[in-house]
Amino acid sequence: MNKTLKVAAIQQRCGNDREKNLTDSCNYIREAAAKGAQLILLQELHNGVYFCKNEEHKFFDWAESIPGPTTDTLAALAKELKVVIVSSIFERRAAGVYHNTAVVLENDGSIAGKYRKMHIPDDPGFYEKFYFTPGDLGFTPIQTSVGKLGVLVCWDQWYPEAARLMALAGADLLLYPTAIGWVANEVEAENKRQRDAWVISQRAHAVANGLPVIVANRIGYEENDLFPGKGLNFWGTSFIAGPQGEFLAEASIDKPEILIAEIDMSRSERVRRYWPFLRDRRIDEYGDLIKRYRD
Repeated sequence: MNKTLKVAAIQQRCGNDREKNLTDSCNYIREAAAKGAQLILLQELHNGVYFCKNEEHKFFDWAESIPGPTTDTLAALAKELKVVIVSSIFERRAAGVYHNTAVVLENDGSIAGKYRKMHIPDDPGFYEKFYFTPGDLGFTPIQTSVGKLGVLVCWDQWYPEAARLMALAGADLLLYPTAIGWVANEVEAENKRQRDAWVISQRAHAVANGLPVIVANRIGYEENDLFPGKGLNFWGTSFIAGPQGEFLAEASIDKPEILIAEIDMSRSERVRRYWPFLRDRRIDEYGDLIKRYRD
């Protein structure tokens, strides 16, 4: 594995033209590769608008197989540019079985692996349980030419257990493709608290596990077709952090951006020697973590 790794996170605005969204993603990937990025992370469900704002059966038509049209396009691009790409797909596994799936394309065009989103939210504006079957591939890092990638998806980013299990399985980095924003007409102070909590939580995963973290979120207002004026305003703020949670690159809340950062892959070992959290874990006392709640 290289001692230094140049990585990119793509922050993108998406619209109803799915072909254009994918073309935009490909153009951003080309630009990131031209700047030297070897590993490029796209945001959650980058092919289209975030359709989970409502429960509508028509959106199941957007699901596709893996391999399929999107992965074929990105695999060819990964091979051409000699980069590793992490994409996010609405996967059709079988009739009636759909997943929110991250796919890793190796720099030779092959599929290195995939991760199916494990934690599925069900909240106003985020009705994902209607669409997505919970993942069944576990918290297993994906081996690539640039290292072992601990890929998780959006709602997974709030759970320290997910990040820790990826770390315990030998992940070299944690990656979070994301689609998160504010519900329209929310109080500004609450908006700030939510975004700050989101950033803090993921930086904490970096600190607790001594691993770099890459986060790619979308931007822009996306209308709610059933309830006009009650759409989602995605807050961007994509970032790349080092193994002590330090910002290496940070994006705006409202502009398309390509974040680029160079990660010293040897720092995780040095950080873990000074902060030996994995050594000092009391695994003999954690049995109750498998309970829903301790009554």
